[in-house]
Formats: sequence, structure tokens, C-alpha cells
Amino acid sequence: MDELEALAAEIGEALKARGEKIAVAESSSGGLISAALLSVPGASAYYLGGAVVYTPKARVLLTDIPREALEGMRSSSEPYALLLARTSRERFGATWGISETGAAGPTGNGYGDAAGHTCVAISGPVEAVLTIETGSSDRSANMRAFAAGAMELLKRALAD
Repeated sequence: MDELEALAAEIGEALKARGEKIAVAESSSGGLISAALLSVPGASAYYLGGAVVYTPKARVLLTDIPREALEGMRSSSEPYALLLARTSRERFGATWGISETGAAGPTGNGYGDAAGHTCVAISGPVEAVLTIETGSSDRSANMRAFAAGAMELLKRALAD
């Protein structure tokens, strides 16, 4: 968790300096993005909330994404990651939304993605999405890699 906490500290400082807020929607990282962001003292200055959107039922209850918005889209994809980030940002009234959706392992998901596959996205003043493939079936390591990948994407955007 040390790497995630270090990333979160940098992100937290940047968000506080800019007066910006963030909201999180994550899946196979299991709450590690939120945990890292909240590990920073003073996180209430920038963290508005988050959700672990691990199942379709969780998506319905926690995001209220209309069924029509999901047509032609599947979980663990770049379009879905971007939709989660946008929805999180909009629902919380945040400057930034960050999301992650994938297959931590030790097996792949029902869509044919191998363990170690995820898509991460940010939505805010800029939008970006990235697919990560770790090539590993180590669930815990993948969860940390997914969270780190999402936060690195945000860190780069905040540096621009």
C-alpha cells in the first residue's frame, strides 16, 4: 500500500492546491483507490466519495446509470470505464471522476478478458482512458497495479 499512499499524497496535494474535488467508481481494485486517497491527512478537502461497483446490481444501486447508456457496452472496457468516471464526477459534482473496471484474477472474467486486465479512466477538465494488462493471475498484486494505474493516469493529468 506504500506505493499507493505515496501516489495519493501527490494527488491530494495537487487537488488541494487547485481547489478541486474527486469522486471514485472502482471495481476489481476493490476500494484501494479510495483507501489510498483517504489515507492522506486532510483528504476531506478533496475527496467527495466513492463506490465499489463490483456487480451489475451494485452498478444499478450505486451509480444509477440508465440502461440505455449501457447499450453496446460491456464491463472491463474503455467505454465503460469512461462512463463510470463521468458518472461519478457528475453525480458527486466533483471536478474529477476516476474509475477502474477489470478482472483481478486468479481467472479472467465472463467477457473473455484474462486475469490482470483492467481499464481505467479519468473525467474532468481532461478525459483519458487506458487499458492495463499485467499478465499476472495474482489477484492482490493486480488489485494494487490497477489502483496504481488509475492514480498514475490522474497524476499525469494534474501535472499538465
